[in-house]
Amino acid sequence: MLARPDAYRCTECGLPYRAAGFCHHRGKIEDGAAYWSDRGILCSPQCSLTHHRKRQAEGTLPQAPAPDPFHPLALR
Repeated sequence: MLARPDAYRCTECGLPYRAAGFCHHRGKIEDGAAYWSDRGILCSPQCSLTHHRKRQAEGTLPQAPAPDPFHPLALR
């Protein structure tokens, strides 16, 4: 069986969505990523904090929560 390439990677470290160690909502891959921003998905609390700190330093923090990239309505 061929390995399926991942379209999604962590915005901070590049870890593929299906890789071991990637945090998923409720621990289930089919529920999507546990962390995300308006710039993409994040694999862990550590990458989420790193991303937030970088955005804060840049002055580019979003003013509202980003929509869930795995929610069916967000895919339209």
